[in-house]
Amino acid sequence: MPAFFRHLSEVLYQVLECVGINPWVVERRRHTFLHREARGDVYSHHTGHYTTTFYFGSQSEGTTTPGLQSDTDLLTTINNVNIMFSWADWQQGMMNLLMVKDEDTPPQHYLLQVFRSDIPQPVTHIDHPDFVTDSHGRVFYSNMAVVRAITESYGENHPPILRHGPSNSPSEDLDYVMAFSCKILPPEIRAWFTKMQHGFWPTQETLQAAQTCPIFLVPDRCHGSPNEEIEWRITPNLIERLLMFSLNMVPIKCIVVLKMLKKQEFVKYIHCENCKVTTFHCKTALFFTLNRTPPTFWKKSRLIECIVRCLQTILEFLNQGECPHFIVEGVDLFDGKLCRECQLSLERAIRGIIQDDMHVLFHLQCDDLGQRLMAPHVRPYPGHDVNAAICGNLARDMFRKHLIHVKNACYRLCYSEEADVYTSLNNEINLLESLEMNPSTTQHDKNYIKVVVKYLMSVKASVTSSFCIESGQPLPPDIWQMYGESLNTDVASSKLKLASMHYCRGELRRAASVLHEVEFDLDESVQPVSGCGRMPRNDKPSKAFCEYTVQNYSHEQLTKKLAFCVRFLREEKFCAPLFLWYEMYRAVGDDVEHRDSSQRQWMDWAEVDARPFLLYLQYLTYRGLGVRHRQLEAFHRLEDIVTSRDKVNQLCHHETVINLFGHCCELEGNVYRALLTYNASLGIPRNNAANWHKQRLELIMNNYN
Repeated sequence: MPAFFRHLSEVLYQVLECVGINPWVVERRRHTFLHREARGDVYSHHTGHYTTTFYFGSQSEGTTTPGLQSDTDLLTTINNVNIMFSWADWQQGMMNLLMVKDEDTPPQHYLLQVFRSDIPQPVTHIDHPDFVTDSHGRVFYSNMAVVRAITESYGENHPPILRHGPSNSPSEDLDYVMAFSCKILPPEIRAWFTKMQHGFWPTQETLQAAQTCPIFLVPDRCHGSPNEEIEWRITPNLIERLLMFSLNMVPIKCIVVLKMLKKQEFVKYIHCENCKVTTFHCKTALFFTLNRTPPTFWKKSRLIECIVRCLQTILEFLNQGECPHFIVEGVDLFDGKLCRECQLSLERAIRGIIQDDMHVLFHLQCDDLGQRLMAPHVRPYPGHDVNAAICGNLARDMFRKHLIHVKNACYRLCYSEEADVYTSLNNEINLLESLEMNPSTTQHDKNYIKVVVKYLMSVKASVTSSFCIESGQPLPPDIWQMYGESLNTDVASSKLKLASMHYCRGELRRAASVLHEVEFDLDESVQPVSGCGRMPRNDKPSKAFCEYTVQNYSHEQLTKKLAFCVRFLREEKFCAPLFLWYEMYRAVGDDVEHRDSSQRQWMDWAEVDARPFLLYLQYLTYRGLGVRHRQLEAFHRLEDIVTSRDKVNQLCHHETVINLFGHCCELEGNVYRALLTYNASLGIPRNNAANWHKQRLELIMNNYN
């Protein structure tokens, strides 16, 4: 190897640290996606869904950068189906599917024969749209069942489902796979454990852990197979993720560079329309190289050599015209992906890259890698900013997903036919708390449960207070315990609901005291988050918040710098200012018909961004207390938000905030400005309460004239 490779390796190692490929960001990514898995598992557990969620690929492994723009790989297993290897595995009362392999079944693929749920006998006639018979009269489960199920779940008005291999997704940014879990290792996988006894990697500890990983059956036919509608492919995703999690930073940086080369360079030499080199080809080359190379080779000072070794492994595959699967025997990963002509073209290109002493690295545009390599100490490329932005986005998105699940739970509780909202809330909280105490519950599950329970406790406290205000009853003694257990959901939303309750009860000084506390905590480093499904036009987390998340990543620390949107269900309306009631009945004419599935879940509630709601409550409270200078201060600060394009673009509920300012204008006696404000609000969406306010003001003005 050239002498300068050692120095270039050191520089490349440091440059990759600056764009998110460092121990703490990799760990953050893994933590975030394992936490997402926990959220999905808890949600399916207490809603009765028989599914388990897994995240795979670059995002969950921590092997991506902002420039790579990696999508998210999500796999959901259907657990109320029993996958059998033999008739002895049959279980009564379940859907039973027997893994069948005929002489012409391709490697890595199986057919799933349908068995009866009452007796261990095959189904002999088609009584379901997802069943298909073969030439021998056997009944198999169609892999198109997944496509139909996903299409139905999104409804008729949703964009077409995109199908790529086993993925059936509504979005290009998401690879969504529905699969069956196979707890018994197929013979193709068992053989791998024997073969791996020889080689430098994986370690025995990793192999031992891998033996407990379930294998998945995904709806993916083999290229050119005559049985494409009934073939299912086995995939050891969890084993592969475990292998990636076992790596240190040198091979992780190595695979990231391979992905950059694939994205920018390899694609230039693939000329056939349906051919492509995939990230999985690169990962497979890394696995084989690790297996053949002693651990002492994988050092920071030899990073370039490690990349070259992986490229040489790819050359070996291209030369022999076959890319073997690292785990499953008999599989060619080039089949259906890369024709022989493109293989030879890519082989020549990679040989040229190696012979040119890897100078291609200086031309990589992804994450400005080439420029960073040529000037690693120049400040226009500060690594800390990239790492901080990654951490900030991960933290914000994790809690945004939490709030979406909480919104779904609230919607389900509001429309439960079994009990009233208060009883449903109690049952939900008790179920979650019992699940948290279960010894089998993971720490990720427990962290998520704590977030949800605090939020639901806040709703319970507000529902209880609303009922008491409506009926004129005193608050129950345990109400303060409910509020106390929920006040640290985040820095603002639960405290604002407490202040709003005090305001609605006429306890203005108490309301002012809580609002003062919120105002003190709600500094510029606090990041707003909403779970309604709406995104601000400017959806970038603030620089101050991102810098905070670099050093603080526990749930307790993050909640000190997050401000959730404030939500009032209709059952909480007596704890909300009267003006917000209009938001709960915002539909005019056929507006309801123009709501998508997400909007139907929250547009019958009042939801508003925390910071402007703080100012609105301050305006009302200080108006009631007669503290005019504080009232005007709140008015002008709210005015600054609604008249600033940049600040409006950071809001999730633009129209509601503008409506609140319009109400303040009304209370100031400026009816004409209020009307102009409501007209401005109407320019945003349908389903806007400004329709009511405009009609109301026009009626008042007509009567006055």
